[in-house]
Amino acid sequence: MSEASAPVSNPACVVNCAVYAPDGVRRDIALDAISDVLAQDDGSFVWIGLYEPDDASLEKLQEEFDLHELAIEDAHNAHQRPKVEAYGQALFLAVNTAQMVDGQLLFGETHIFVGPNYLITVRHGASLSYAHARARVEREPALLALGPSYALYAVLDFIVDNYLPIADQFKATLRALERDIFSDAYRRSTLVRLYDLKRELTEMRMSVAPLIDVLSQLVRSPSPQIPEETRFYFRDVHDHVIRVNDTVDALRDLLGTAMAVNQSLVTLAQGETVRKLGAWAALLAAPTLITSWYGMNFRSMPELDGRYAYPLLVLFVGAVCFGLYRLFRRIGWL
Repeated sequence: MSEASAPVSNPACVVNCAVYAPDGVRRDIALDAISDVLAQDDGSFVWIGLYEPDDASLEKLQEEFDLHELAIEDAHNAHQRPKVEAYGQALFLAVNTAQMVDGQLLFGETHIFVGPNYLITVRHGASLSYAHARARVEREPALLALGPSYALYAVLDFIVDNYLPIADQFKATLRALERDIFSDAYRRSTLVRLYDLKRELTEMRMSVAPLIDVLSQLVRSPSPQIPEETRFYFRDVHDHVIRVNDTVDALRDLLGTAMAVNQSLVTLAQGETVRKLGAWAALLAAPTLITSWYGMNFRSMPELDGRYAYPLLVLFVGAVCFGLYRLFRRIGWL
């Protein structure tokens, strides 16, 4: 739960800056008041959320919380591999986020600092606000009393839960592409979409798979910032990440099979076309060969003197064409 507080002034990149008392009461504060809050040492912790922060804001946080310069440097650069590192009494995590925007999969990063009495989240790129995670934590004051570690769990659980609808959308897209693959008409756009989906799944796996190791380290972490009371919460998130990763791997395998089947069907369709063209060419070649004899400058030809020679020749050409047609139909060329 939270109590009303006077409006505070913070830079635009600071989405939230609040202190949570042990009983779950929330109070919004300014960045300049952080030192005073930390000095009280009454069991409260500060939760700060930033989005695309400027250098001055990160330097301010480094000064207030004595954050390691290497962690601050990583937080400046949104090109980090998912990882967890310990800097003294603090933990630094880098996690990839994913978001569907107008049917396009976009990726971002969240850098998290966890200390004895603070949690700082720094978002870059495509990422949903963690307001929902905050609201969830605030509805559970008894769990909020566990401190920053439970707030960290809420953020990681929110990130992983957002992977699930994306994986479900991948499944639906793949089912639609499978119908297009087995349709009678070949579409180049189907192959293009298959490639795009393959690329998106690969990028998704690069974001999800390393997170398994990150959560495994948190579950086994000897750090005092992850007490025993919250480790089973991280095990739950770990299980969810494994499920998402398994889903992505299965979809990648199915997609590889779908691309191979699509290529095989295209090759088969081309073979069918070549066979049909060959059959029609043979049907045209037979009468062409016979009638081309009449273009030769011979005085005496067997069929010129007979009364019924020409009708018989026409019937003979028709019989040859009909025989070839029946043959090609029987062997499946027409």
